[in-house]
Amino acid sequence: MKWMLLLVMSTIFVQNESCSQKKTPAAMENKKNNPAYSRTDTSKVVMKDEEWKNILSPDVYYIAREKGTERPFTSPFETSKEIGTYYCAVCGNPLFKSDTKFESGCGWPSFYQPISKTSIIYLPDNTLGMQRTEVECGRCKSHLGHVFEDGPPPTGLRYCINGVVLDFEKAKAAEKKYDEKKKG
Repeated sequence: MKWMLLLVMSTIFVQNESCSQKKTPAAMENKKNNPAYSRTDTSKVVMKDEEWKNILSPDVYYIAREKGTERPFTSPFETSKEIGTYYCAVCGNPLFKSDTKFESGCGWPSFYQPISKTSIIYLPDNTLGMQRTEVECGRCKSHLGHVFEDGPPPTGLRYCINGVVLDFEKAKAAEKKYDEKKKG
C-alpha cells in the first residue's frame, strides 16, 4: 500500500512542476480583472470555466477550477506566522483565521477550523484510489484542498489547503502593533 501512495504522490508532484507558487504580477492582477472578487459580497458566484480561464492566472486556474494540487512545501503560507485572515484567491470569500492555522508538516498550509459553516463546501473525493473529503470555497466552488481527521484539538480536523488559492490580509491591529514596535 505504501508503494501505491508513493507512486500517486510522485505522479502528482511531476504533474505540478509547472505550477508556480510565487505571487507573480499576473496573479496579483487577478483581483483587478476579476468582477467576482470581493471580500464583502456573500452572494454565490457562478461563472463558466472559460470565463474563469480569462480572469485567473494559469496556476490559480489549475488548482481552483481543474482541482489540481500544488507541490508541497512551495507555499509561503505554509510556514507563515502572520496574524490575519485567509481568503479565497478566486472570489475573496473569507475562509480561515490565522489563529486556526497550525504546523502539520504535510507541506501545505493547514487549519483546524474554517471561519464559518458556509465558507467551505464538503464533497467526497474517491480519485487516485483514495477516500478523502474535498473542500471547496462556499462562494465560488473553487477547489481548495482536502480535510482530514488527524488535526489538533478542538476539532481534530486538518484542512490541507493549496496556498496558491489563498489570499491573505494581515490583521490591522497586528500591523499597527508591529509598526509601533519598529519605531520604538
